[in-house]
Amino acid sequence: MTSAQSVRAALPPQRRPLAVVAAAAAAEPASPAKALERFSAFDRVSVLSEALPYLQRFRGKTIVIKYGGAAMKDESLKARVVSDLVLLSCVGINPVMVHGGGPEINTWLNKLGIEAQFKNGLRVTDAATMDVVEMVLGGRVNKSLVSLIQQAGGAAVGLCGKDSDIIRARQMVEKDIGFVGEVTKVDTGLLKTLVSDGYIPVVASVASDGKGQGLNVNADTAAGEIAASLKAEKLILMTDVPGVLRNKDDPATKFPQLTIRACKELVDEGVIAGGMIPKVDCCVRSLSQGVRATHIIDGRQPHSLLMELLTDEGVGTMITG
Repeated sequence: MTSAQSVRAALPPQRRPLAVVAAAAAAEPASPAKALERFSAFDRVSVLSEALPYLQRFRGKTIVIKYGGAAMKDESLKARVVSDLVLLSCVGINPVMVHGGGPEINTWLNKLGIEAQFKNGLRVTDAATMDVVEMVLGGRVNKSLVSLIQQAGGAAVGLCGKDSDIIRARQMVEKDIGFVGEVTKVDTGLLKTLVSDGYIPVVASVASDGKGQGLNVNADTAAGEIAASLKAEKLILMTDVPGVLRNKDDPATKFPQLTIRACKELVDEGVIAGGMIPKVDCCVRSLSQGVRATHIIDGRQPHSLLMELLTDEGVGTMITG
């Protein structure tokens, strides 16, 4: 048995009823509550009972969630992610959300007549673009997420990496892409205070260079470094793919669990390639710095966050040391 399998096996197996009920609820996009009417009161209580070992295990633990991709663009998916986040908070789990917002940035650049440019997959961020990045991520996107969380009954505080110098970065001048940063330090003091007081921190991936200049940093990397600095129980990357796949065009080839060693072998084989490499690297780096487990899940799947955390089989790929 691999170490990843032992992590899942440490909890009682056979959680299929929870997965079935959640999947059925998600299958009714117009009204999840209406979908649940198909289940008896006993079924609903059974769901809670079967989730109990997971809730007990993670109570009081910090889970860092990187939120992005299609789940940010679809309003119904966004509402479900937010409700899942609030549910976790209500049962004593400490979620910390880190977000990007590429599509929204592109929309506003277009409105302002600024051409979006990319180099080797990284956004070229000149001074004008950086102003838009900071405005959109730290303002419009961040505050809309905070509002949604509070409407769902949670208590959230919106931040960007510049606040209290949470994320310090250095400008990647060697890549000639403008105000793009590489994370060098994370100060968790404010985050820990907010979490201990029952708030959900919502952090936009804008960093400070320590001299007053804002820097655009990759949201996956920011989430990974925050998770490592908080010694989080888990880092969860919400993406637009089902997880790590042997065949990128076949979701049925998803790896449910991987170790660091297995990931390195799959990179050497060319199985893990392209845009999946930096995500896996982010997970591996977090694990090496003390995060207990990392997960890559499909944010397009309704309630994927709860399905990954509260069922034995999960929905994505879990990576452990």
